[in-house]
Amino acid sequence: MNAHLTLEGPLDILVIEGLTLPKATSELMADIEAAAPAGSALHVAAGMREAAGFAPNAHVILGLVNDRLFALTERLKWVHAIASGVDMFMFDDFIESDVVLTGEKGLVGGHLADTAFGLLLSLTRQIHPAIALGAEGWNNRTELRSKQIELESRTMGIVGYGGTGRAMAARAKGFGMHILAVDEFPPDGEDVWPSSRLDDLLAASDVVAVCCPLSDKTRLLFGADAFSKMRPGSYIVNVTRGEVVENAALVAALQSGHLGGAALDVVEGEPLDEGHPLFHLDNVAMTPHTAGGSSQRAKRNVDRFVRNLRATQSGDALEGVVDKRLGY
Repeated sequence: MNAHLTLEGPLDILVIEGLTLPKATSELMADIEAAAPAGSALHVAAGMREAAGFAPNAHVILGLVNDRLFALTERLKWVHAIASGVDMFMFDDFIESDVVLTGEKGLVGGHLADTAFGLLLSLTRQIHPAIALGAEGWNNRTELRSKQIELESRTMGIVGYGGTGRAMAARAKGFGMHILAVDEFPPDGEDVWPSSRLDDLLAASDVVAVCCPLSDKTRLLFGADAFSKMRPGSYIVNVTRGEVVENAALVAALQSGHLGGAALDVVEGEPLDEGHPLFHLDNVAMTPHTAGGSSQRAKRNVDRFVRNLRATQSGDALEGVVDKRLGY
């Protein structure tokens, strides 16, 4: 994984708008232009279809690139993704290329964790069913109160201790929870277990938060076997990658009562049909993959891109570098 990249200008820079960069405003483009080498050309495309005409000449792309667009590039040296998950880039031609990939890694954890705790609290404090009951909720106060639990003194197990995992830990500590975490590469100096101790974490946690990237190792990591090792009545939270959790196994664990609830912003195979059981279980609180939304997100990522653009000229290390072999 190369954390350094030297680019000699002028450069052809292509900005591709998308879900997390809906508008390349004049202010954002001015910041990019100021950081680019003299004489560089900047282009803006409203999506990958429009970007096709600019792709052959592009040295640098800020946006998302699929296999079809990548096949059109001839001079590409660097892509800065406008997404925290980069599984869409994990096709052979891109992985085997010399193109450097950077992105939002570590920048989106805060607002993902905000949504995660909102969903979790809607279950543990019975907010979700109370709202659904409407006026009838008043006549169900006794039942609602009997199902409410506190997070204080409970244990949160965090699977993946990157930006989102750390943000979850910070919020969990604020609620007085105990923290356990596992990671493929445990950071030095922190009490984080290796991923080989996942079973220990599952057995000891009241809430399990899925915060890992999607990779060959994590795809469908949470199936029937993993759920069977979780504490009876425990909760699972997933606001990162839906394909880490197997839907059928999750539904079975919820319907049996083994799991107390699921707080979800992402699911396997999304979007789901309206008849899917996850929409009709009282112990599920689910949003339509909206946790990544934030009014600060686009500016924060473009600011990183600008710093990286300057780094390609100064020799400094790039931020948010993705190891294409690992997928994160």
